[in-house]
Amino acid sequence: MDVLDSYTGHVDPGGPAARRELDALTIYKLSVGPMDNNAYLLVCRATNEALLIDAANDPDRIADLVGADDGRPELNHLVTTHRHYDHWQALGAVAGMFQTRQYAHPLDAPELPIPMDELVDNGDTIRFGEIELEVVHLRGHTPGSIALVYRDPSPGGHPHLFTGDSLFPGGHGKTTTLEDHNQLMDDLEERIFGRLPDETWFYPGHGDDSTLGAERPHLGEWRARGW
Repeated sequence: MDVLDSYTGHVDPGGPAARRELDALTIYKLSVGPMDNNAYLLVCRATNEALLIDAANDPDRIADLVGADDGRPELNHLVTTHRHYDHWQALGAVAGMFQTRQYAHPLDAPELPIPMDELVDNGDTIRFGEIELEVVHLRGHTPGSIALVYRDPSPGGHPHLFTGDSLFPGGHGKTTTLEDHNQLMDDLEERIFGRLPDETWFYPGHGDDSTLGAERPHLGEWRARGW
């Protein structure tokens, strides 16, 4: 698979993956399936152990991204951000190919196609290699949606946030009731924008990336519009 090293946060459906190199972590972003879902492969640079966020579709393309040579990452962990079908179409196939350990929130796990090995909630951590991700429970898009935070410890480093469908450039993911909208806005304001700096780069479940600083001025607009 072709991989672009000039990371911009944009990938095209069916196109090459994009790679972002941090001091301790390599992030690969790949668009899969007909709904332009993003799958993220995170690789610990010290140990070559890897974690996949959302085996959304195209298991063969995900396997191609991991690679087949002796130096390929050791994919041992698979996180599903929420229960919507477009985020787990390749879950069973990828888990079977790589014998991964599965993670999800307990409120969404029963609707996933295979059993989870570990149920995670707000404030929990998921570790692979020397990398630690913090789990953030964001209620509203689904009852058990989660985001993951990597706090880059390197000098000048900033947080990296994987949001599933709970946060996009321009607003949060779809909610079905005003109560769900208000709950998601409350969680985003308290657990994301209230705790992470503007420099935080976030990676959504579809489409392009953004930063919290670019979106923060619009929180009032999002709440007022009710969706």
